Amino acid sequence: MSYHATNPELERVLEAQKRNATITSVIIALLVAALLGVIMAFILIATVTKSTPEIITFQAPSSTNEVVDRPEITNQVERKPSSPSSSMASVIVSNAASPVSVPKVDVDTPEPSLDFGDGDDFGAGWGSGGSGTGAAGGGGATFFEQSVKAEKICFVIDYSQSMTGRRIQLLKEELKKSVENLPESVQYQLIFFAGPAWVAGDRVEMAKDRKSAVVLHQDSELDWKSSGGAHNWDTKGRKMRPQWKPATKDNIQRSLSAIQSTPLVWGTAWEAPIEMALDMNPAPDVVFFMTDGSAGPDSEKIAKRMGHRAKRRGVVVNTIALMEPQVKGAMATLAQETGGAFSLVDQNGKSTVIVKPKEK
Repeated sequence: MSYHATNPELERVLEAQKRNATITSVIIALLVAALLGVIMAFILIATVTKSTPEIITFQAPSSTNEVVDRPEITNQVERKPSSPSSSMASVIVSNAASPVSVPKVDVDTPEPSLDFGDGDDFGAGWGSGGSGTGAAGGGGATFFEQSVKAEKICFVIDYSQSMTGRRIQLLKEELKKSVENLPESVQYQLIFFAGPAWVAGDRVEMAKDRKSAVVLHQDSELDWKSSGGAHNWDTKGRKMRPQWKPATKDNIQRSLSAIQSTPLVWGTAWEAPIEMALDMNPAPDVVFFMTDGSAGPDSEKIAKRMGHRAKRRGVVVNTIALMEPQVKGAMATLAQETGGAFSLVDQNGKSTVIVKPKEK
């Protein structure tokens, strides 16, 4: 005998449990199906065959001789002669067309020349030319028959009061000719000197007692003083550092005007103008130093001191004595210390080489 509950409340509870069980079963079934799908996907991915591109290589014939073990051959078989190894290396045979061709390249490698820089094309242009020396470059200059090849050239020229008459005439003619013929590839500067030193185009105001002077350079004033006599001049305070000028038509024209119009000034001091040239940045390749007078009893010492400094900076100093054989020793010393040339110019403008430039 069985008993059935007819309580309505109990029936609702049973119905809810049945519904929950159904929903739970459906969710579990969906999750299981999704899990199976993921597993199958991984299996399919793992089974995909990777396509590896075929790599075609070419191996040059080996320079070493390989030792090949030859099988023993009976007398009944006549061996065919093997082809030379060179023919194997020269021909590439293919039974099928290939999208990649491997050409045979014949390379002719000449023996390198050990004379680089010494031939006509380079050697003469790398540091020497004519009667002077200088750095290699596309330009150069000639001054009183001293020819140089250089890219940066500084002229240090005596404009003292002793440079009168025939001397100043010879100087202006030669200096104008040299500046006019500067190629555009050259950078240059003109430094004039007497007691004080200045850049071409500046104005010098000398005191009446000749113990001081003022150089008017653009918008500034530079003071000079003498400790006694015509040869003992130096700056008082800030020193001038000249700037390079490209050899443009306008710059050359202004330089020619300054060469012609600059008046002569009292005194003769060598050291300050040469120092101005050596202090330029970058340093000159060549300095043309011309004077008609000595720097006093210390001329030889000054020449040695300036020569040592120029040599340390790699600057060649070519010297020219204009109608003044008494400065021959000091001028020759300055040129020799730097590997430059020294020439003596007479009243007719004839130049005689006393010291030849050092060969490089």
